[in-house]
Amino acid sequence: MKISCLQQNLSRGLAIVGRAVATRSNLPVLQNVKISTQNDMLVLTGTNLDIAITTKIGAQIEEEGEITIPARLLTDFVNTLPDDRIDMESSADLMSVSLKCLRFEANINGTDPAEFPPIPTVDEGSTIKIDPQILKETVDYVAFAAATEDSRPVLTGIKVEVNNDDFTFAAADGFRLAVYQGKLVDSIDDNFEFIIPARSMQEIGRLIGTDSSPVEFIVTSAGTHALFNIGNVEIVSQLMPGSFPNYRSLIPENYKNQVIADLSDFTNAVKTASIFARDGSGIVRIQIVNNSDSSGLSISSRAEELGENQGEIDARVEGEIDEESRIAFNNKYLADVLDVLGEGEVVFEMTGASSPGVLRSISKPGYTHVVMPMFVQW
Repeated sequence: MKISCLQQNLSRGLAIVGRAVATRSNLPVLQNVKISTQNDMLVLTGTNLDIAITTKIGAQIEEEGEITIPARLLTDFVNTLPDDRIDMESSADLMSVSLKCLRFEANINGTDPAEFPPIPTVDEGSTIKIDPQILKETVDYVAFAAATEDSRPVLTGIKVEVNNDDFTFAAADGFRLAVYQGKLVDSIDDNFEFIIPARSMQEIGRLIGTDSSPVEFIVTSAGTHALFNIGNVEIVSQLMPGSFPNYRSLIPENYKNQVIADLSDFTNAVKTASIFARDGSGIVRIQIVNNSDSSGLSISSRAEELGENQGEIDARVEGEIDEESRIAFNNKYLADVLDVLGEGEVVFEMTGASSPGVLRSISKPGYTHVVMPMFVQW
């Protein structure tokens, strides 16, 4: 292989595929990036077996070929080079690649590309198109609620449902549930559902830029893999087996009290309470107040040995107020959802101290977030 390309383009390409390169693995080749040529383009590929990312960059190809070399070493070296042309040449016999850029050069030992795991082919199946900014927002609003531990592997994924021109993404970790409903660019004839790892969707969300072209993804008919096309980047992700919980049954159909508050006020009050909550089992107490002067929410926390705090924010309150109009949450779960809601007003619905609380955004009617309460002594 003998090629030339620009340092800026190679650096950008390595940064993209590097998100899929395994940091630790029983297979050393998974810590490598595969470099190959195709149709006058330089093709870079990284995979950790769960997700594979491939991107193409412009290059001058003198000789075809392919090789895999350590991704971190190559990336670090390329990032330090001047913004100029890089000449790369690999030797099939020695399994190494030489790089030259102005007065800098290096030789890096590689491995046989035959050892690199094949990337699953996804060329048949149901094709879905979603506006890129809507998909990015959906991932931001949902993925953080997925579980990060593998005690229940299916909860580390996002349930995706597609019905005509509607889509629904849902994630839950046993303590909270995030659901986002939206519209596809084009309606489809097939109705189907699958579970995709939340980490895969987060990587896809990071790769979405400002391009307005729809993100296209294909789901295999066997339901084993999904292929996402984002510009000149392809992402292939494994889909997850198993049965996702019936999340719709977790969303309360009714509520006793509804509170509409300014999102920034609510967020700041929770952040203030979190200062004491972090030394008090992470508990934030919320109580609806309604008196002759004002109505709103009282948000408090306490650390038994350190102290306590209480703050109030104005809000519009609906429903009868009594001693049951109070609830406690884990401060992290509450802060996480408030952070992603953006600006405007937030709707908070509750029934009592032992029932889940629901948060919605006025500006995002398709979004619902459910948080399970904590049981405390008031």
